This record gives sequence, structure tokens and C-alpha cells, in this order.
Amino acid sequence: MSFDTFEASLSYSSPPEGWSRALQALWWDAREDWERAHGLVQMDEADRQCAWVHAYLHRKEGDLSNAAYWYRRAGQPVATGSLTQERQAIADTLIRDASRAE
Repeated sequence: MSFDTFEASLSYSSPPEGWSRALQALWWDAREDWERAHGLVQMDEADRQCAWVHAYLHRKEGDLSNAAYWYRRAGQPVATGSLTQERQAIADTLIRDASRAE
């Protein structure tokens, strides 16, 4: 899978089966359903990928102190670029990690 595949899947009614919870959350966020995305990452707060998406979601929300906490939990630097760039970077990493695990 690639980022282009991720972007193309946004025309579906739900994310493809078999995706990680973090990638599903990013997909829901890209579909403008922040609440659903947030609910998904809250289901697995110990997972570093979920923590990274959680950080991004709180940054998007404007809750920067909460975002900083989740970046630390994810082991990621606090993002400073655009939200679109960050979403793409996270998606690229999650897709690459999933491909390695197969």
C-alpha cells in the first residue's frame, strides 16, 4: 500500500479492513470525523502509533499541551509544519511499518 492508496480510499464509506487502529483513526480524521478518530486512538493508548495520531489530533484541535504529552508518549518530536504535512508523514510511516510487518 502507498499514501496514494490511502488517499484514494477516502472515497470509501469506511477504511479498508485489516488496517491498524492508528491508520484507521487517521483515515477518519481525513474524512473530517475527529471524534471517531479520537475514540479509536483512545482504545489503545499504550500503542506508540496511536499515541502519535493522538498527538496530531490534539494539535489539530488546538490543545497544544495535551498534544505535547502525546508526542512524548509516541517518542516523536512536536510537529511544527502544516497539519496536512503531518498527516501525510504519519500515514507514510504507518503504511511503511505495516508493509514491513507483512
